[in-house]
Amino acid sequence: MAPIVEPSSLSRWREHAGTVLPALAEPLEACTTRAVNQVECADVLELLGMLGCDAQTQAAALWFELARVDPALWAQRRAALPAELQRLVDGQQAAEQVWALHAQRPPQGAAEGLRRLLLAIVRDLRVVFVLLARQLARMRAAPALPEDERQALARLTRDIHAPLANRLGIWQLKWELEDLAFRYLQPDTYRRIANLLDERRTDREAFIRDALDELQRALAVAGIQAELAGRPKHIYSIWKKMQRKSLDFSDLYDIRAVRVLVDSITDCYAALGVVHALWPHLPGEFDDYIARPKANGYQSLHTAVIGPEGKTLEVQIRTHAMHRANELGVAAHWRYKEGGSADAEFEAKIAWMRKLLEPRGEDDSALAAELQTELLEDRVYLLTPKGEVVDLARGATVLDFAYLVHTEVGHRCRGAKVNGRIVPLTFQPQSGDRVEILTGKLAEPSRDWLSPHHGYLNTARAKEKVRAWFRKIAHDANLAVGRGMFERELKRLALTNADVTRLPAHFHLKNHDELLVALALGEVTPGQIARVLQEAAQPPEPPAVTQSGTPVASRHATLDHSALRIEGIGNLLTTLARCCQPLPGDPVRGFVTKGRGVSVHRTDCSSLARLAARDPDRVIEVSWGNAAAQAYEVDIELRGYDRKGLQKDVTSVVSNAGTHIIASSSRLFVHTGEVEMRFTLRVRDFEQLSTLLGKLLALPNVLDVRRVGTG
Repeated sequence: MAPIVEPSSLSRWREHAGTVLPALAEPLEACTTRAVNQVECADVLELLGMLGCDAQTQAAALWFELARVDPALWAQRRAALPAELQRLVDGQQAAEQVWALHAQRPPQGAAEGLRRLLLAIVRDLRVVFVLLARQLARMRAAPALPEDERQALARLTRDIHAPLANRLGIWQLKWELEDLAFRYLQPDTYRRIANLLDERRTDREAFIRDALDELQRALAVAGIQAELAGRPKHIYSIWKKMQRKSLDFSDLYDIRAVRVLVDSITDCYAALGVVHALWPHLPGEFDDYIARPKANGYQSLHTAVIGPEGKTLEVQIRTHAMHRANELGVAAHWRYKEGGSADAEFEAKIAWMRKLLEPRGEDDSALAAELQTELLEDRVYLLTPKGEVVDLARGATVLDFAYLVHTEVGHRCRGAKVNGRIVPLTFQPQSGDRVEILTGKLAEPSRDWLSPHHGYLNTARAKEKVRAWFRKIAHDANLAVGRGMFERELKRLALTNADVTRLPAHFHLKNHDELLVALALGEVTPGQIARVLQEAAQPPEPPAVTQSGTPVASRHATLDHSALRIEGIGNLLTTLARCCQPLPGDPVRGFVTKGRGVSVHRTDCSSLARLAARDPDRVIEVSWGNAAAQAYEVDIELRGYDRKGLQKDVTSVVSNAGTHIIASSSRLFVHTGEVEMRFTLRVRDFEQLSTLLGKLLALPNVLDVRRVGTG
């Protein structure tokens, strides 16, 4: 099919660019001096103009072509162009990822997934119109291409572009994309159907004229004003219907079809009555999509009758408003045509895309801002080995992906490959990655998957499925597991003497056993428990009382560089005792030293007990103040089996946790192969320490890690 414009039309665009489309002036000038396909560019501009796209969108189409043939020019000019124009060009370049994936995908891969991926990576959806227009321009010029390139272009059109045009209701592009792709991919079938149409074209056109005249007279007698036309039937849609319904060409009712447009819904049904009175209708071939619109909003009356000469005839009746809505895609019927389904979120995206087809006025900028707000989504789009696409929240892991595919796949997950490479279950894939889950025979989820320290699962849906698995286990087993986790956490944090009586109430649980079960199921985390213990150790400050009984403000000094309050004393130097290294949340007391101010100890510190026995008058009350105002030093001890890179992994975890190593040492026990590491760290509070200890314990070969320095 020849392009709808001649090469000289670029000159016409240039003549008007300065006044009508100023945004096009520079790229049009550049196009005439560089090796771009001017026929294709002019064709794209013509199509975008037909779709009502603005000058920015048309300019972006040209800048993309210039960026392809002259990257240096694009690199030079990009920064000076408006951000909106840059985004439109970037979107076209991002779409190249989808074309590459399409070229690699298995023959049975789901093209629907690639269409979703395209919409995920194209942030400004006007880009889709440029992609459709450019693809149609290329398809029109495809006869000049080598056979293999023409076939690849046609497959891409069939799988991606034509369905997108269908969803958007851009029929002006949709039918031509479909017919051209069909013509190149199945030339023999295309020619056979085309020949059948040609053989009967004269008779069919004469039949349609006679039917229209007869129906027009009958409608006039009934007092109904109507616009009648023969409805075109395209070769690809004829073939699809023959395949879908297993019909021969001669059995198709709608090869001969007319469309009736009236002013009101009342006229629709009145016209239907006229049609059925004029010609007998075929039983089972009537659909009322006005009273019962399709799920996507499509409205029309469809009927098939035995028309003049005893030949079948399809008649569609709708109002002018319905016709405009249907043709512009407001009532897109892509589900009906493609036989698929979509979730509400994806439907909302398509609905927003259709807004770009509606007439635009002075509120263009507001609409663009609204679209950007609605469409920026925090999702990643991943491909299954079969080429299907699933979407997950950004930050999801391959284990989250496994549970999204199927609960049993998640339960039996033992490993994963991303783009053919083995990755850990904590790996977070990105849009476009192909994920393959490796499964075992038995369903064996791990309780570690529920731990936030390990990072296996980041979606609530997957976590709940793992919890559901463990809920099936006997209550006593969960209780035992939770008790072990709770005691290990207190031991790791050196909080074995902490008051835990208030913990169940804080988490709205009835008793301590329920807390232990919740801990086993991952509904309560060790970090949350550490935070509550810290808060519980900071009771409200009671007011001081004078001898007359009148409350007065307590005398305490809030130190500039400390998070400690010292009761009843002025500003004193404080130091945290190295023997027990108290942290915010630890019950603490102070000991007034000679020349070094107040030394702060944990209340269970053995060194403090010896000092208090010797000089009880020098023991004073202290409490934690603004714990967030200061970092605290703490010693931790790690034991494990020695391996290459262990110390590097440990220091990396410590660094990534936002803590700082002040000192470190290690000792190797050759006879057992074990290693003991000690670190002095600067941490913020119990919760940060708890999180860090959990991540260190998750490292390979680590046997135990805990806080030390209890005095």
